[in-house]
Amino acid sequence: MTTLYLDLETFSTVPITHGTHAYAEKAEVLLIAVAIDDGDVAVLGPELDYLQEMIDEADTIVIHNSAFDRTILRHHNVTMSMGKMRDTMVQALAHGLPGSLGTLCDILCVPVDKAKDKRGKKLLQLFTKPRPKNTKLRRADAQTHPEEWAEFVAYARSDVEAMREVYKRLPSWNNIAAERGLWILDQQINDRGVAVDLDLARAALRAAARAGADLSERAKAATGGVVGSLTQRDKLMAYLASEYDYIPGDMTKGTVTAALKGELDPAVRELLQIRQQASATSPAKYTVLVNGTSSDGRLRGTLQYCGAARTGRWGGRLFQPQNLPRPTLKQSAIEAGIAAMKLDCEDLVVDNVIELCASAVRGCLIAPPSRKLVIADLSNIEGRVLAWLAGEEWKVKAFSDFDLGVGHDLYVLAYARSFGSTPEQVIDNKKTGDGMMRQLGKIMELALGYQGSVGAFQSMARLYGIEKGEEEVLSIVKAWRKAHRCIVGFWYDVEFAARRVLRDPETRREVRDLTLDVADGWLRIRLPSGRYLCYPDARENEEDKISYSGVNQYTRKWETLETYGGKLVENIVQATARDVLAHSMALAEKAGYEICLHVHDELITETPDDPAYSAEGLSALMATEPGWSFGLPLAAAGFECNRYRKD
Repeated sequence: MTTLYLDLETFSTVPITHGTHAYAEKAEVLLIAVAIDDGDVAVLGPELDYLQEMIDEADTIVIHNSAFDRTILRHHNVTMSMGKMRDTMVQALAHGLPGSLGTLCDILCVPVDKAKDKRGKKLLQLFTKPRPKNTKLRRADAQTHPEEWAEFVAYARSDVEAMREVYKRLPSWNNIAAERGLWILDQQINDRGVAVDLDLARAALRAAARAGADLSERAKAATGGVVGSLTQRDKLMAYLASEYDYIPGDMTKGTVTAALKGELDPAVRELLQIRQQASATSPAKYTVLVNGTSSDGRLRGTLQYCGAARTGRWGGRLFQPQNLPRPTLKQSAIEAGIAAMKLDCEDLVVDNVIELCASAVRGCLIAPPSRKLVIADLSNIEGRVLAWLAGEEWKVKAFSDFDLGVGHDLYVLAYARSFGSTPEQVIDNKKTGDGMMRQLGKIMELALGYQGSVGAFQSMARLYGIEKGEEEVLSIVKAWRKAHRCIVGFWYDVEFAARRVLRDPETRREVRDLTLDVADGWLRIRLPSGRYLCYPDARENEEDKISYSGVNQYTRKWETLETYGGKLVENIVQATARDVLAHSMALAEKAGYEICLHVHDELITETPDDPAYSAEGLSALMATEPGWSFGLPLAAAGFECNRYRKD
């Protein structure tokens, strides 16, 4: 059994920031660093025929971030079996570790020369991309920089040495057959990509540029030329303070949105509205589409398997499909706006062009000729999984009854059960009153399921324009918890079990369908699917809190983090919901629904324009219970279209 360790160094005129697939179309292979088993690392030139022979003869191929190397090689007619592949970045992500090779070396105590590593990054800048436009030499190579090239070869060799040692030290608990199959499917989805309406993307960029220029002129006029652009945050804040004695804490989207809901001087309101429009991120999405779409009109490489820390959910890359702006215009207005933007007359159709651009981003993803998009979304999957895992039987039954058409909306039931009302009273309040009962039920469900309390409820309520005092909110929290005794007990049972195994690593604890234990200093939680949630370096700290090492979602750095029962349950629920989606992905693909993208709990598939493929058919597949989730009520709903939209 031979293992081939492989790493490429490449050159391309396309920036890597445009995505691997766009980059690869213009890429050249500069160096091939390889090692067989524990043998010395050899650094070759672009000897691709020889590389194909080595790939064919190897039993296992280890690469860090294999999607990059595999895509480059495919464009040079070098192929490799996915069954042979082992990806150290993917293996790290699947166990709650970061994907960076350098960071993994630090965490796993793999010795590396930091000075050489820093020098290596400078050499990459020198040899793997065109030289700056203001330099006479447009490209550096072995002839123009022989000494640096020798260092570059040594750097390539050291990368493979580090990767090989990382591979040996990484945990392998989640290298199970189901996850390997899922990763291979993930690679197929990323390679397939989604068709893009580039005409719309370019038209939207033109429209946004025209609107931006108009907003700048309005800003100049409103401030007497003091503020020339609404992107000049500090100048705008200083102007508002000096002219109107208005001092906002900052100019973030949330702050500006909240301010616009209150009483403001008309001149301040106008400037804040202009600022809000000018700071929209949608033009950046269109730029990514234009730059990142391959020459065949498809955008690829937008999903990262296990990209979300700890839970194993997918992370968005490049176009960031998980972070698309929610449309604020009706679909009919969006469609009219799309047609108008393509004719460069959008200002005749809408007053707020930036709002149109934000609402139309999804519309850039389309079905090619003779094909259609079939889309379906799992319904309230986290709420269902939480109730099922915790054994909150009344709620599990309520979901099932609702799916059968004989039960009430869960937001209605949440309020009714918490406050001793009947569902009919809540429904009547929605029809004839202010609808506050159901609204509060929704906020309770969204804010309180993971041990959230007063602060969590108030933060969620503000998103719906609701302000409530601390005492009233505390009574709401207590009422919800009283109605959900099993979920509350689940928080504390999971935390107690985690503490017990951390204190006695030789033991294991079961909490309903979960198993908790400690292996090599890692707290592990075995999910119903058989996959593990992993918490490296877990312990009880001096403050008697559970801590572990992980990537801080705010700083993006590897740090010591703290957790508790409700947070652990949140990870467990989201991870289990991910495993449900993964199961449905395999079923959809097998039935001929070719997944071109998925966003949160929604599958976007491309099929022949044939009635045999339908939203009802896809929804039924997604609502099929995995073998490990007996009793979990699942439901999905969807629609068909030629242009992606929010249902």
